[in-house]
Amino acid sequence: MPEKKRRPKKRRQLNILRLTVVLVALAVFIGGGAAFGMLVLSLKDIPAFDVNALQPNNATLIYDQNGELIAEIGIEKRIPISINDVPPHVKKAFLAAEDNSFYQHHGVDIRAIARSVWVNATTGSRVGGSTLTQQLVKNVFLTPDKAYKRKIQEAFLAVQVERHYSKDEIFQMYLNWNFFGEHAYGIQSAASTYFGKSVQELNIEEAAMLAGLLQAPSYYSPYQNYDAATQRRNTVLGMMYRFGHITEEQYEAAKAKPIELSDTTPADRQYPYPYFIDYVTEQLVAKYGEATVFREGLKVYTTLDPKVQDAAEAAFANNNNFPGSTRDGKDTLQPQGAAVFLDPHNGHIKAIVGGREHTQRRQWNRGTRERRQPGSAFKPIIAYGPAIEHLGMGPATIYDDVPIKYPKWEPVNYDGIFRGLVTMRTAVTWSVNMPAIKALEYVTPSRGVDFALKLGFSEKLLDDRHNLAIALGGLTHGVTPLEMAGAYGAFANQGVYIEPTAITMVKNNRGTVIEEIVPIKVRAMKATTAYLITDMLRTVVTQGTGTRARMGNRPVAGKTGTTDKRENIWFAGYTPELVGVVWIGHDDQNKSLPVGAYGGVFGAQIWHEVMTKALAGVPVRNFPQPGGLVTATVDSKSGLLPGPRTPQEHQVSDLFEKGTVPTEMDSSHVLVEICPETGLLASEFCPERITSVRVDVGYEVPDFVNDFSIRLPTKTCDLHDGSILPGFPPFLGDDDDPIPPGNGEPREPWEPQDRNGGNNGRLIPL
Repeated sequence: MPEKKRRPKKRRQLNILRLTVVLVALAVFIGGGAAFGMLVLSLKDIPAFDVNALQPNNATLIYDQNGELIAEIGIEKRIPISINDVPPHVKKAFLAAEDNSFYQHHGVDIRAIARSVWVNATTGSRVGGSTLTQQLVKNVFLTPDKAYKRKIQEAFLAVQVERHYSKDEIFQMYLNWNFFGEHAYGIQSAASTYFGKSVQELNIEEAAMLAGLLQAPSYYSPYQNYDAATQRRNTVLGMMYRFGHITEEQYEAAKAKPIELSDTTPADRQYPYPYFIDYVTEQLVAKYGEATVFREGLKVYTTLDPKVQDAAEAAFANNNNFPGSTRDGKDTLQPQGAAVFLDPHNGHIKAIVGGREHTQRRQWNRGTRERRQPGSAFKPIIAYGPAIEHLGMGPATIYDDVPIKYPKWEPVNYDGIFRGLVTMRTAVTWSVNMPAIKALEYVTPSRGVDFALKLGFSEKLLDDRHNLAIALGGLTHGVTPLEMAGAYGAFANQGVYIEPTAITMVKNNRGTVIEEIVPIKVRAMKATTAYLITDMLRTVVTQGTGTRARMGNRPVAGKTGTTDKRENIWFAGYTPELVGVVWIGHDDQNKSLPVGAYGGVFGAQIWHEVMTKALAGVPVRNFPQPGGLVTATVDSKSGLLPGPRTPQEHQVSDLFEKGTVPTEMDSSHVLVEICPETGLLASEFCPERITSVRVDVGYEVPDFVNDFSIRLPTKTCDLHDGSILPGFPPFLGDDDDPIPPGNGEPREPWEPQDRNGGNNGRLIPL
């Protein structure tokens, strides 16, 4: 029988709907299980709800280098205010900015959470959905991290708070508890801090600004970031209008007004050594966050030396230490200033002054944050230091201080004088510009920048890798006094840079050490390089531009700096014990200081006053000289060993790193005959000749260069060309008859005229 044909089995079709239901159920089961697990885990270690916890926080205590308490930050000298005394428009500003449904929910706003999840998922933004109650709970019981566990705990505790307190009580605690920046706790304190008024006196735009602060108190502080604060305030005003709390006219009028801040610091928030404390607070907040610093009662041990800080503040309070005020239209411009003093051997900052006065309106710390052009104070850092380190140059290296012209730049010396052939020591002593430019040319700006970066300067300096003007301090971004102090500290510390620090240890409120600061140390240059720079900077103080910094028999090294139009003046100096940098200028970077304002005058004067008080009673000691240095005598016009014709006055003894003393003998001094009438090389026809030793540099320089008269002329006399015979008058007529002397009277001898109406090329002593 024929075999029956088998039919293929019919496959069952995939039921999409059934699969979807199964997958959804599985996801719900898994997700629900995970959510339940997260819920159990979150509630397992939730902080106990304690109504007493809604009390003031602990202040962070700050101690000086001796362990003495000097300040309390975050201390809540708040002025509580009743919710009944808060004007309606102030309440509405906070509701619009933070939780407009506050009076409708029970601690958690499900719609706000869903909305924030949707916005975050679809736009990538970070929009929160916390209620006022949740924010209060977070501030009181929890940490500021954004983990899901914390959010679950926050929601649970918020419901607990809503069960124990009325809405108005919660709102009142919220307004009194919050931190508003600038050491202000509570809305009453904030109103006083920012506007110098009570809450009842706040207008709509002021209320909106305060409400806007809570999102990020430091960032939106108008004292620190005015534009951001204005933008945030206007955003809150827009919310108030959108929710119907103000009219369109009120919105437009408030938005158009500038933020008018109080000039004075409230008495309950004044504290000693404000610029130093501000800097420490800034460092703490950057590392630990505002909540920890202002609420958890840290114990912070600092490097502040009250003796140095008091001296610095007193110097800045003395008006005689600053150049006179200038007029700009109707306004009187008062010069500002800053200073940083530190121990070069451990990087400990002893004193910071960020301005002549510390006000609520202007808390900008010029000592640590103000970037300015350093002028000639930058030369040892960017030009001479690298030239010594990398090229074996030294104090006796010779540079020709003559005019230099570049395609878009024609630099000059500050006094308009060109000194000719000078040593590096002379160039540093008198802050001569051309040698610094040439030194950086030899090193290259790129290597100069690399050298400076090892001294702690910001990487902003990388923008100047091809900028030759940095030899004179012409930077793209400028430097801060703190950076300059750290860099000069490396010269004082035998070439080892130590990152400046103001904090040595941080403990929590239980006394447990959180962090002990270990300073970062970098070998920035050879010890011999640092000492050679130091030795030249000592000459600046003993006989150069920095003589006002002299301290009797105490060794002082220092460098002055003044920018082209006197917008900035500097003095950076140090002894074996202490480094200090002083800057003076206007807050408007384009404004010049008065004529006569130089770093070697006012900057050195302040520095001297502070250092004299700071080192009173400290034994005098010298800068330690490292091994590897020798003393040698060289020709001061060629830098080589003195030759047979090197005169005594052209011989100079100085320090050299071993292996860099020249071995070649000078041959630039040559014996020549000079025509006394022209000052040029005598020709065979010159009737008189003077035998003279001149310096042969192989090129011609302008006759206004100081040492023009000692240089070998590059031209031969062409006045006497053999056409005039001795004893005969010159032929001046058109016929064959010579012009006889008038009446047989003798002629007056002819004298060569000075081509510049000056000193006929004679050497001007330095």
